[in-house]
Formats: sequence, structure tokens, C-alpha cells
Amino acid sequence: MGGSSLIARLGRATHIDRVRRNHALEHATITVINEQRPEAFLRGRSNRRGFYIVGDVGTGELQDAVEEARRRLSAGEAELAIHPRCGTNLAVAGILSGVAAALASELKPRQNRFSYAILAALAALTVAPRLGFEAQRRLTTLADQSGLVVERVERTGGPFRREHVHFVTTRQ
Repeated sequence: MGGSSLIARLGRATHIDRVRRNHALEHATITVINEQRPEAFLRGRSNRRGFYIVGDVGTGELQDAVEEARRRLSAGEAELAIHPRCGTNLAVAGILSGVAAALASELKPRQNRFSYAILAALAALTVAPRLGFEAQRRLTTLADQSGLVVERVERTGGPFRREHVHFVTTRQ
């Protein structure tokens, strides 16, 4: 294996870790806001440059929440990186129930395959939440915020949006 392949793989790992750190900070930020305002329904989307927060939150409130979330993650509150409404949970549930149903539909006798598929999908959905949390913990978030710097929090989009959209820019 050549040196350039190793460098390319290391670059990808760094890219992935950036997304995972931002994803963890996104979850922690939403959790901090929901601790103050449980009725607030916020959504987020992370990438390597930062994350979007969509919902009813002002720029100042969001900036304070981002700082608090980062401080708490850095202090060891890793559970803030895991969120029950994360899309990872939905993806795990969908994949797991689909695969279980497909496999069960191949069981004999063939006349019962629809029933088998439904039962297998339901069984998969009972374990999916725990697996979704584990997928977040091990794959899609990284609570370790070392090296992450929040550069700015700004509202994006035009004045005709029905919801507030903010982008939190980070540097790592």
C-alpha cells in the first residue's frame, strides 16, 4: 500500500470526525435549548463545516446554547451527544426492519410469508431504539470536542422563510 493511500484514508477519517463532532454538538445544543424550553421543536443537520438548526430559536439564544453545549460536552457529559429524535435512529429502524422482513419472507411454508415478514419487522423495531443509540454513540457522533472551535452563529435564508434557520460554523 502506497503512502498516498494512507494519507487519503487519514484525510477521510479527519473529515468523518469533523462531521461526527459537529453532529454531537448539534444534538447537545438542541438538548440544552429543550431543557429551557421543552416545547421547542428543533431540527438539525451537520456537515464538516458546522451544523444547521431549524426552528423557533433566536440567534442569541442559540449562541448561548452552543457555548453551554460545548462546555458540557468538554466537561464529560457525553450523553448529550445522543438524541432520541436523531435520523440515525430512524435509519437503523428502517434498515433493520426491512432486512428482517425480507429474510423472514423466505421462510417455509410460503403461504405464511406475509405474517412472518410482519412479525420479523415488529421484532426488529423493538430492538431498533437501543441499536440506534449505539449507532449514534459509536458511528455518527463524537462527544470529544477537543480541537473544535465555534466561529460564528448566523441566521441564514431569506426573510420569507416560515421558520428560523441558523448555521453554526465550526473549525477543527
